[in-house]
Amino acid sequence: MSIQRARAHLEALGMQGRIREFPVSSATVELAALAVGVEGKRIAKTLSLWLEDQVILLVTAGDAKIDNARYRHQFGKKARMLSFEEVEPAVGHGVGGVCPFGINEGIPVYLDVSLKRFETVFPACGSDNSAVELTPEELERCAGARAWVDVCKGWQEEEGQ
Repeated sequence: MSIQRARAHLEALGMQGRIREFPVSSATVELAALAVGVEGKRIAKTLSLWLEDQVILLVTAGDAKIDNARYRHQFGKKARMLSFEEVEPAVGHGVGGVCPFGINEGIPVYLDVSLKRFETVFPACGSDNSAVELTPEELERCAGARAWVDVCKGWQEEEGQ
């Protein structure tokens, strides 16, 4: 099970005891926010994208949406999501539980700056009924993130930026 992979990854980094499992689904931002008891914008959603023939993960705030112009400027290509069927074999976690922990080898992880405005965020943890609370700095370390990027829109308007 992919939650076991994510759990092993996080425990190796000293994050044991931080993983939460819920009796209800947390497969979407809205469901995760209800399960955790926070605003949806604090849910760290992990998007699985193609960059040419390479899979990348992009972790964003729950209220952020990819800005195609910014994404193209950052990565040189238009954002293209993996299909539902492609996600689990390519990433190692199924849709609803995709996270940057315990993923298949060689997948670069990028974090969007929309996450930096929160003290803590809640990414999934390998299943559609789990999450882990991390600071943005802990998320960067635990995900082995390649870089912080600014490729999303929607969240600045709410923040008055």
